[in-house]
Amino acid sequence: MLRAVDIRETFDVADNVRVFRLAERLDFTPGQFLMLWIPGVGEKPFSLAGEDALMVKRRGPFTSRLFELGEGDRVWIRGPYGNGFRAKGERVALIAGGIGIPPLRALARLWGRKFEEVTLVYGARRREELALWDIGDYVDEVVLTTEDGSAGRMGYPTDVLRETADFDQVYTCGPEGMIIEVLRIMGYRNVQASMERYMKCGIGVCGSCALGRYLVCRDGPVFDGRTLEEVYKPNV
Repeated sequence: MLRAVDIRETFDVADNVRVFRLAERLDFTPGQFLMLWIPGVGEKPFSLAGEDALMVKRRGPFTSRLFELGEGDRVWIRGPYGNGFRAKGERVALIAGGIGIPPLRALARLWGRKFEEVTLVYGARRREELALWDIGDYVDEVVLTTEDGSAGRMGYPTDVLRETADFDQVYTCGPEGMIIEVLRIMGYRNVQASMERYMKCGIGVCGSCALGRYLVCRDGPVFDGRTLEEVYKPNV
């Protein structure tokens, strides 16, 4: 059900990436998403970065309008929706690319102590696009990559995973090409991936978020590697 909620706080965490703290704490599983509606603009899905937090990258008319809002302004939300991550493994890796960091930040913050060791491998095109916020407080190790070499090592998160792919479980979110490479490296085993597709309804009715025979809003957005093997392996 659509409901109004005030924005409690906003602050920037990277170039064109802003955190919106809501005046409502949500009961959710890391990996689930909200549908956010702005009257006269439209509705978009956003993965939760915390019980009351969205981390949003400005990249179109909807997010540009959202960036005009601040403390005390009101938005409308539905959800949380979808299937989230499942806590598995002892030595785990979080593999994030670009604005794929929010659901992994939520996982680290809420579940970090469930694991023996948590390594974050996070990549972006350049230093200014690394939206770390406070995730370093909830993991044991942070490895950064940038395509231009301006922070961490030059390259991609998958380069790091390829060298140290002995994790019990890998959680990943980011560009689809990166996720496919994570799946390949891990042999489609011991991986949970948060996928992105264009969504309209968010509840499995319209079919606009199809991923193979699955709907990202209803069957995901988090899928295990074996399910995604069915989707991707015939095509790669």
